[in-house]
Amino acid sequence: MGKANGKTEVRNAAIDLEHELPPAENSNEESQAGSGSQTSVGTIANGTSEMSAELEKVKAERDSLLDRLARAQAEFENARKRAAKEQQEYRDFATADAIKILLPVIDSFDRALQVKSGPTDFRSGIELIYKQLQDALAKLGVRVVPTKGEPFDPHYHEAIEMVETSDAPDHHVIEELQRGYKLKDRLLRPAMVKVAKNPGK
Repeated sequence: MGKANGKTEVRNAAIDLEHELPPAENSNEESQAGSGSQTSVGTIANGTSEMSAELEKVKAERDSLLDRLARAQAEFENARKRAAKEQQEYRDFATADAIKILLPVIDSFDRALQVKSGPTDFRSGIELIYKQLQDALAKLGVRVVPTKGEPFDPHYHEAIEMVETSDAPDHHVIEELQRGYKLKDRLLRPAMVKVAKNPGK
């Protein structure tokens, strides 16, 4: 009877001890591991979503920049064509104005060729037309390059021959072979000249 009671007391003590012990650590670890896996998957999913949104934003910015570039190129090309057209129109107007100034000279030549006159009258008529032509060119800004008696200037004169002489200063123009012309300050054609070279120099 005493032994039976002893066994019963030991079994009851073991049961009480099991109730007092904390839960097994393995079950907690498994629970935490499961929770961690779920958290990692959620973080990756969120990161992927943010990267996709950022990629879409970059693509939109790229498309906007390409569109702006295409528009800028089109505007530049239109401006270039417009400027070229305006320059051509300006040249055409300038040419038309020059021709209008020269038309009276052509009319004078027509009238002179229709009139039957002697050599003296014909020469006088040609001289008048020549003067009229000079006046027309002067209105356009055309000027004759000064030559005879002027110091030789390689910018406006083209020396065809050097002539030894004491009748003119050294390196001065003594004869004009072909007249030169300037349009304001721009040389149209140099004058062909002979240049003096003093003996011994």
